[in-house]
Amino acid sequence: MKLLVVGAGEMGRWFGEVVAAHVEEADVAFADTDPETAEAAASAVGGRAVSLSTDERFDAVCVAVPVSAAKSAIEAHAPKAEEALVDVTGQMTGPVDAMRSAGPERERVSLHPLFASANAPGNVAVVADQRGPTVDSMLNALETAGNLLVETTPEEHDEAMETVQAGTHAAVLSFALAAEEVPEGLTTPIFEELSAVAEQVTGNTPAVYAEIQETFGGADRVAEAARRLADADESEFAELYREASESAIAERETAETEAKRETEDGQKDDS
Repeated sequence: MKLLVVGAGEMGRWFGEVVAAHVEEADVAFADTDPETAEAAASAVGGRAVSLSTDERFDAVCVAVPVSAAKSAIEAHAPKAEEALVDVTGQMTGPVDAMRSAGPERERVSLHPLFASANAPGNVAVVADQRGPTVDSMLNALETAGNLLVETTPEEHDEAMETVQAGTHAAVLSFALAAEEVPEGLTTPIFEELSAVAEQVTGNTPAVYAEIQETFGGADRVAEAARRLADADESEFAELYREASESAIAERETAETEAKRETEDGQKDDS
């Protein structure tokens, strides 16, 4: 398979590495606005770097750029794909629409790895908009690499990311901004766990988190909830506490049900 990865950042490298390692006779090329970044990505997977303006044709083209650049990148590079289009941008509604318009005859799949590449493998959200042998080969490579593919719709994915990404990041960063220095020995387990999560979130690239906040709207709900708590009297606080507890229990039960289903599916596959 000849694959062009447009965007040699963290997620582009991750996808190129998976294909290079788990697709037979893979020929992976990287193109980036920074040629040195493309060269480094290619070197890491035994691939090659090409110019963004190349007129070479590929079996598949993967667009792994910031969400704000996804539509224009898909439009520019879709003609280079003979069989399949892939996006790994973090949003799905816009890129899927763009791939449909730019490559109506092509296989199409939108992917969102729900982890930093250093923590791979993990869950990968998948919208298989138009399946075929090339898309199936790439999805099989992701599974072979140990990832769990979670099929969804563009709308379901983007709505979930308002809570999973934008809301979560806003809550964690707000805690980090509001927290004051605490004397040694005066912490609690919950404080220490939140501090560890804040350290993990703040150890990455700010621009990535800024784009997530710009793309998804969950931060506003976090701010509103914090204001409700801050302004609540004792009885109002107790009611909000009960509401939060019920929400947490529902989330846990949903997660347990999903884990049980995945275990049962795995047992069926083994049999």
